[in-house]
Amino acid sequence: MPSTALSNHQIRLAARPVGTPTRDNWSFTSEPVADPDSGGVLVKTLYLSLDPAMRGWMNDAKSYIPPVGIGEVMRAGGIGVVVASKNPAYAVGDHVSAGLGVQEYCLIAQSELARSGIFKVDAKVGTLTQWLNVLGMPGMTGYFGLSDIGQPKAGETVVVSGAAGAVGQTVGQLAKIRGCRAVGIAGGPAKCDWVVRELGFDACIDYKSGSVRDGLKEHCPKGVDIYFDNVGGEILDHVLAKINRKARIIICGAISQYNNTAPVQGPKNYLSLLVNRARMEGMVVFDYADRYPVAIVEMAAYLKDGRMKSKEDVVAGLDTFPEALLKLFSGENFGKLVLQVAN
Repeated sequence: MPSTALSNHQIRLAARPVGTPTRDNWSFTSEPVADPDSGGVLVKTLYLSLDPAMRGWMNDAKSYIPPVGIGEVMRAGGIGVVVASKNPAYAVGDHVSAGLGVQEYCLIAQSELARSGIFKVDAKVGTLTQWLNVLGMPGMTGYFGLSDIGQPKAGETVVVSGAAGAVGQTVGQLAKIRGCRAVGIAGGPAKCDWVVRELGFDACIDYKSGSVRDGLKEHCPKGVDIYFDNVGGEILDHVLAKINRKARIIICGAISQYNNTAPVQGPKNYLSLLVNRARMEGMVVFDYADRYPVAIVEMAAYLKDGRMKSKEDVVAGLDTFPEALLKLFSGENFGKLVLQVAN
């Protein structure tokens, strides 16, 4: 069937949200699928990565990446299969990872290949959804944030918030592999039990049913050497009160603040950084793109020998995107949140 006989259903940003996004912030469009020109490829989207960063991309504000424009297809990384190619590097049937957008098909011109970040993925190394989790952007975030900024040493205590999420599960498991004590913070007994029993964390604090402050006191008796922050807000302040001298704090995200209509809440206990000669540093995973292959090889080996596990929460259907995205901010997702667009 020629590509022009196909329709590409897309979800575009219709209006910038104030607070939590709603279905009204999106428009649902369709257009014919075009064949690639010389050097280009056409990719059918199979899975899309749903990430907290997407909320920031919807804002018209200066950031590490330009915002999604009104009327543009919503930005998203994903895994797809090449269905038409005029590029010798990609054959029909190849599975690829790329910035595909929230749509059923993505036409990538030769001039856009580099910007799309397209590369072939090997389904024998990891499942397609694992390529969006431990072997994908969340895994790279956890790997380089912990290794390069956290610089863990055996015997140190590592605390990670959002421990049952995509980045958190990688951070805690790597911390254990590096010989550290790993303490997670997650919401609900099921997530906390999974983090400890399945992933091998030493402990997990349930922020929904107990005091994070008391949990840190109980499970971090020697203080906190590394904190990998995915949530910001009050939890960051509680950890700052427990850090050791020369502690390292990795600022990866602040999901508790993304839908605020009031100003973002900054840390109140920041003077603890001064007293403890500690360091707080932000990270953007794209800065490490040239080193992704090194991390992928290492963590693929951990998945193969069982030292690491990868859990994905898969929601089916392109049309469910507006509601599925919100699972990230309610804490409803259990594992890396993935949208299945096609089989």
